Amino acid sequence: MKTTNTIMTMLSRHHQTTVTTRNNLNNSSLINSCLKTVVSVVHRCLKNERGCHSIYCTYCLPLLCCLLFSGFGAAGQERGSVLMVEGGYASVHDSYLTPITYDGFDLGLGLEVVRPLREGKWLWQLNVGADYNYVENPAQNNDLHKLMGDISFDMQRCWRGVFHPKLNFAAGPMAQVRAGIVYDEVNSNNPVTVRALAAVGATGMAWFNTRLGRKPLTLRYQAQLPALGTFFAPEYDESYYEIYLGNHRNLAHLAWWGNRLDMTHYLGADLQLGKTTLRVGYRTRLEHWTVNHLHVHDFSHALVLGISL
Repeated sequence: MKTTNTIMTMLSRHHQTTVTTRNNLNNSSLINSCLKTVVSVVHRCLKNERGCHSIYCTYCLPLLCCLLFSGFGAAGQERGSVLMVEGGYASVHDSYLTPITYDGFDLGLGLEVVRPLREGKWLWQLNVGADYNYVENPAQNNDLHKLMGDISFDMQRCWRGVFHPKLNFAAGPMAQVRAGIVYDEVNSNNPVTVRALAAVGATGMAWFNTRLGRKPLTLRYQAQLPALGTFFAPEYDESYYEIYLGNHRNLAHLAWWGNRLDMTHYLGADLQLGKTTLRVGYRTRLEHWTVNHLHVHDFSHALVLGISL
């Protein structure tokens, strides 16, 4: 399979070879086997809850990962992936730990995988990443450490040549899981708070294929907007020791735009240099929610650098 390095340029290709078709037929057989095994294991878990967690971690999770990377999708399509690092500014406000807003820097590492489906009419996208915020209070006598992991998956319908032959759009549903911790170096009673969110929503992007000199260049904008889900939040001034002792009331909350707003925006360019693609971009992330008399307002601005794999 011949792999192009510029993801959005790759999406516009429709040529299929006999070798590619044969490889994807093999992938389809592998996917069917994986699906049958996953269904069998889940059925066993439902019949016998004891040991279910161990079975899931041992069998289901690796098989699901295999589904994502082994050829999930239509035959004759190609995959592009980019490894990214990012760094910039971060602001963290978490009233569970402190009433003060902390400012500092943001560091992140991520992997993006994109594959077109059905001759480029659809695409699926997988993003896996982690980000770390080191922030200080205005007096610079206390620090917060925020570490979060994030995984999102979406399916998008593509519209090509809209308004301009080189301008393309895509939009569709997405699912996201984001979790981590925030640690306060000074607090003795409640030094750590846990963040966890599972949500579904929408994503959309636009890309424009052009050239920089003789090199292919793709300009791209994408937005992700979770809409409905569930997230974890303790009661105001409730310690995690109380939760450990059995006070589990009012910990899980419905996430919707009335109490939580999360947004991610990305703007960047992919430059193809031979068989390698270089990415330069800008990403901003907003996390804002209010529940249990707690208020969280975090945002970050980061420069993104990436290279194709």
